[in-house]
Amino acid sequence: MVIAIILSYLSWYNFSAVINFIIEDIELTPGQVGIIISAFQVGYVITVLLTGWLADRIGSREVVLYSTLGTAIFSTLFAWLAVDFWSALILRLLAGAFCGGIYAPGMSLLSNWFPSKERGKSIGAYIAGLTFSYAASYFIAPQIASQFSWRISILATSLPAFISVFIIYKFVKENPDSGLELKKSKINLERKEPGIQTEASPSPEGGFKGPAIITTSYMGHMWELYGFWGWIGPFMVSAAAAVGYEYSTASVIGGRLAAIIILIGAPAVWLMGKVSDIIGRTKTIIICSIASLIAQFFFGFLHGGSLIIITVIGLWIGFWVISDSACHSTGLTEMVQPEIRARSLGIQNALGFMVTAVSPTVFGYILEIYNEGINNITFASNWGLPFLTLGLGAILSPVAVFILRKVPQSDLMADGNK
Repeated sequence: MVIAIILSYLSWYNFSAVINFIIEDIELTPGQVGIIISAFQVGYVITVLLTGWLADRIGSREVVLYSTLGTAIFSTLFAWLAVDFWSALILRLLAGAFCGGIYAPGMSLLSNWFPSKERGKSIGAYIAGLTFSYAASYFIAPQIASQFSWRISILATSLPAFISVFIIYKFVKENPDSGLELKKSKINLERKEPGIQTEASPSPEGGFKGPAIITTSYMGHMWELYGFWGWIGPFMVSAAAAVGYEYSTASVIGGRLAAIIILIGAPAVWLMGKVSDIIGRTKTIIICSIASLIAQFFFGFLHGGSLIIITVIGLWIGFWVISDSACHSTGLTEMVQPEIRARSLGIQNALGFMVTAVSPTVFGYILEIYNEGINNITFASNWGLPFLTLGLGAILSPVAVFILRKVPQSDLMADGNK
């Protein structure tokens, strides 16, 4: 599953990785770039609810298989048919729609294979593969685009998804068990709040308060994560150009630095998933989210300064911004019964990606407003406020988790270790 998601999700950020080349060719404004980035997320949201429901009925494997095939087809077509804003928008929307059937059903499949005490690190490994794939797009695509063309780079990062289709078809099997049985969790009476029951049950029997709150936290997390990932490539290219690198050189250097910044999140999400198995989901989310969002408040204001300092702070954010992803998904699987697990993950993903459809667009328009008259975002100089909006939105995540700790269902996570 990890290999499959690496190959299938190379196309997710291949557009962002070569934005500077595409802008010159089909004449896009920063605002239009933000809309296209968001369109992919919109497409994802459109289908993620449906595919979660389907996965609970026909099996996660079938949903993942055909969704991967659709992703491969429309990502490849982008390389040939994207000639203006509207064609680029539609093709990215369709590619995102099929991507909506890969991630959440894949996590549901994994959650059936591993018990709660091992689920954080297993889902963490899955998300680490996704993160590695994003980083690989930023590393591979700009270099191919600079040597050949952006269309060849899109093609090179889209075709591997067809290999993923073969891997899933040949090697990934549906677990015949519906899932591991969830047990009721006794709450420590010394921590018992007045009026709170002494026993918690997973959803649907125990209600949906716990899942709703962790999903709210996930929305704050996703606002920051996908806004950052979507724009870190153009920002690093601009930062490289600002210190004197020639345009094509800045594109390659910025792409490589963005790839490294995203790539550091791969071991981070696995490591913190494992940590959450030990210290608990909520504690891990609080640590990770605060460490990341604080840096967003000043990161963009570093533009024009030392590229080394910018890269170091970028690496800090790159590590923490993704590191609690597995905690949100794993925590949800522990608070719901197996028979509604896939659709619950689908709802969580849909709401999270609804937010990601907004944050890149907001980022792009703020960037355009505060850099009036700049046609190419590589030469934009005011990046502080766009990144600040990512940090402000991310505050929702730790606030929601502090509330979750007072909810009885939180004791179902990590074998009672919240």
